[in-house]
Amino acid sequence: MENSRETALRLLTKLESNLSYSNILLDDALKKSSLSAQDKKFVSALFYGTLERRLTLDRLIALYSKNPGSKLSVRVRNILRMGFYQLLYMDSVPDSAAVDESVKLAKRGSNQSAGGFVNAMLRAFIRNGKKLPEGGNETERLSIEYSCPEWLVEKWLDEYGRDVTMALLETSVGQAPTTVRANTLKASEDEVVSALQADGFGCERIGYADGCIKLRGSGSVERSEAYKKGLVHVQDLSSQICCKVLDAQPGDVVLDMCSAPGGKAFTIAQLMDNKGEIYAFDLHENRVRLIARGAKRLGISIIKAGTNDAKRFNDSVPQADRILCDVPCSGLGVIRRKPEIKYKDSEEFLRLPEIQYEILDTSSKYLKPGGILVYSTCTCSRAENDKVVEEFLSIHSDFEPCPLGKGVQGFENEYKVTITPKNFGSDGFFIAKLRKLR
Repeated sequence: MENSRETALRLLTKLESNLSYSNILLDDALKKSSLSAQDKKFVSALFYGTLERRLTLDRLIALYSKNPGSKLSVRVRNILRMGFYQLLYMDSVPDSAAVDESVKLAKRGSNQSAGGFVNAMLRAFIRNGKKLPEGGNETERLSIEYSCPEWLVEKWLDEYGRDVTMALLETSVGQAPTTVRANTLKASEDEVVSALQADGFGCERIGYADGCIKLRGSGSVERSEAYKKGLVHVQDLSSQICCKVLDAQPGDVVLDMCSAPGGKAFTIAQLMDNKGEIYAFDLHENRVRLIARGAKRLGISIIKAGTNDAKRFNDSVPQADRILCDVPCSGLGVIRRKPEIKYKDSEEFLRLPEIQYEILDTSSKYLKPGGILVYSTCTCSRAENDKVVEEFLSIHSDFEPCPLGKGVQGFENEYKVTITPKNFGSDGFFIAKLRKLR
């Protein structure tokens, strides 16, 4: 029977050859696993921790190995990563156990000599005081300490300054908070909190964001009775703020141009008291089904989920009072939830601003005069955020900046904001609010 470390190793190895997101891969594996609840918790901590610290761990492998890390098998490289991670970051695991269990994993592979190799490297690291490699400059030092690629450290320092960059780096590792949106169509916020507490969760209400509840403990909220009854859906605070900024009113026609899996459409529907029409679009039919299923669970009737290419004008799409353009992005604001994003080649993100502008430009054609359009991303990148919006405004004289309003505490009179953990402890996010004049 597979133990917890073998499970983590298998998932890490699979992730390197699989395009799946880490959270989807892990959730699917744990659902099918016969491991105990405690072992599943250990698997999650080791899997995510090793993944999010991979850059740092690979620097250690390069430092202590005579062979370049690229020449190691994927299995041995991941065993070493897991071993170094336990030694550095898991205080609950004794050093002896971290080494011994890593050696056992290595010996179970096809290369029996790998056990001695793993043992020698990990014990040398312990003898040397478990010190991290020293960087040659601040960028390299921060890159090693927070396991963040140097190009991204440099980008954030240049675009946002040191204080914001440090907040982004410090919150890019470690467990992300779980927040939910209370479904006020089915129950009051007090009743939702009581239901969550009955399921064993600790609840903290976010005072400046009605309906937002931060959870503590008791495992996955998706398996709770409150979730099954449609009393909540999982949504980060920054996304809830974005929905509040849209300021959709009961009776409005709203377009959610890139909606799947539908969380923002759900919150907007609740803020509209389930009165009006929300057209929630996605390019792929299977993701449209996710929106429809979520709306049904929550008892929302005004959402019409359908397929649509947001980059191409579609004359069957109705004119709208409010439009949410939550465009595809690099995801650099949510790397604590999807650590694999930061290991992508930065060149993969270069075409995104062009695509984002196309979606914004096309979406603007569906808006009624006097209507409001919100452009948003879950990334921290000037090229994908500020510059896209500024280019749009420079070309579209029929649009003007619109104050964000009370939805964003401290930024009410701004028309755009980059939300970082330094502001609200939420995911990194960008919101811009525009009004159509004619």
